[in-house]
Amino acid sequence: MRKINPEKIKLDKEELALQKNYEEGNWKSVKNLKAEVRRYAQYAKAQTRKDKNVNIRMASMDIEAIRVKAFEEGIPYQTLMSSVLHKFALGRLVERKM
Repeated sequence: MRKINPEKIKLDKEELALQKNYEEGNWKSVKNLKAEVRRYAQYAKAQTRKDKNVNIRMASMDIEAIRVKAFEEGIPYQTLMSSVLHKFALGRLVERKM
């Protein structure tokens, strides 16, 4: 296994801010860590539970393009479609400039 030199890792702005806060001692330990992890795991599970089915009509050309992209990502096409719609619903789907 190859060792990674931490000094060669490039951090993005968010990661740099996290590192700075940590190094300045701005983080506090959580009391009863196991209970907190369990609580937030329940939140995450509730947010990602898929409990509804949706049927939509789409052009076969669009579905085929989605299948190709999903194959390139190594995921099922319905998972890709669900992910895109989820990001759109949260306002996190970003249009790429060409």
